[in-house]
Amino acid sequence: MYRFLLTRQWVILTLFAIALIPTMAWLGFWQLHRHDHRQALNQVIEASLAAPPVPVQSLTSVGGEVAHDDIYRRVTAEGHFDTAHELVVRRRTNADDRVGYHVLTPFVTNDGKVLLVNRGWVPSPTSQSAFPKIPAPPSGDLTVTGRLMQDQTTAASGIKNVKGLPDRQIMLINSEQVGALLRDRGLPSASAVLGGYVELTAPAPEGGSPEPVPSPKEDTSWIGVDDINLPYAIQWWLFAACVPVGWLILVRRELRDRTGRAQEEPAREESAPAAV
Repeated sequence: MYRFLLTRQWVILTLFAIALIPTMAWLGFWQLHRHDHRQALNQVIEASLAAPPVPVQSLTSVGGEVAHDDIYRRVTAEGHFDTAHELVVRRRTNADDRVGYHVLTPFVTNDGKVLLVNRGWVPSPTSQSAFPKIPAPPSGDLTVTGRLMQDQTTAASGIKNVKGLPDRQIMLINSEQVGALLRDRGLPSASAVLGGYVELTAPAPEGGSPEPVPSPKEDTSWIGVDDINLPYAIQWWLFAACVPVGWLILVRRELRDRTGRAQEEPAREESAPAAV
């Protein structure tokens, strides 16, 4: 009765179904892992944004790394901006998804160290090789406040670190790489670059330019606590459960069709006219 399951077509279909079940189950656990990771990250971000500002050098150091639990922590620094060595970071979007640049300005602290400050977004000029017009930051000594971030890498961001870019343009904000670039450009204090960088929140730019980088809670691209990974995990597990059910439905349908054809054969033979 079930010998049709040994036909080539059904063997291939069965093997395909068997392969789908663990694959979909694995995808469900992968989405669950992403859900757990995002939940943990959300907790870190919310705690950091709620914490009071601290001096930046209490959380990072020259050549050091920003700890995972310290990302988005509000920090302060005293010193002055060095616009002569300002850089722009290519292919960054603003709140309206317009593509432009992030403005990366070295901030020389009062003790001679360099803190990389992302002052925000500016639109791209007509020519991709031209340096954009950037409003100047406040001059003289001041105190800046911002969100502490880890160095960007290709592995973490997915952004390819393209070489051979126009002068003063970079792809990733990486304190080690930017420090080497600034030293090549003749900035003596670039030998003491603090690890990570800061997204500037204060003082606010005059006229709203550069546009400040939004915090995660202001950024519509940030999914937040109610993320979609858990529903995706459940969806993949439901798909995995549907595979054997679907296979059984197909088998029963095939069996019903074959039984029906077998019953029709004698009827056709009896109704056929006798040979003369």
